[in-house]
Amino acid sequence: MSPSQSVVLTARALERTLSRMADEIVEQNDGTDGLILVGIQRRGVQVAQRLAAVIATREGVEVPRGALDITLYRDDLQTVGPRPVVGRTEIPLTIDGMNVVIVDDVLFTGRTVRAALNELADFGRPSRVRLAVVIDRGGRELPIQPDVVGKHVEAERGDRVDVFVQEIDGRDEVILDTGKRA
Repeated sequence: MSPSQSVVLTARALERTLSRMADEIVEQNDGTDGLILVGIQRRGVQVAQRLAAVIATREGVEVPRGALDITLYRDDLQTVGPRPVVGRTEIPLTIDGMNVVIVDDVLFTGRTVRAALNELADFGRPSRVRLAVVIDRGGRELPIQPDVVGKHVEAERGDRVDVFVQEIDGRDEVILDTGKRA
């Protein structure tokens, strides 16, 4: 790890954080009835899977999960290049009247969440939409706020906050890198 990097959450701390977040999601929903977790590609999908696993263990209920790839809904699509890589969007059931929790790893400007809301609207009209993020690093450009936050991190505009998950990165950890400041 470089001197500009610091550990925000260890693997064990991330596990505890996700456990608390799962409890908050169930509490805010007043149970699991009508609940669906929808992760934003990439790491939001893995986080949603883990939250669903905690809920299943504690509540004895398998909460439906979905995945959103917001690539084509981005407001900066023209800057991505002529052939953006588009992942899979999968919503396993109708979301009409459901309580949807959008799950992402890091909330920064709010633009990713805005794109996710736009895409989600193409799948129906949920009763309620909430937002759960592992890290809220501030710096919003849009009026979007999370309902469930794992941890607030003070980060300047040029800093990076990276959530690493075992399924993609081979490790669980959250790192703040201040070496990328402009």
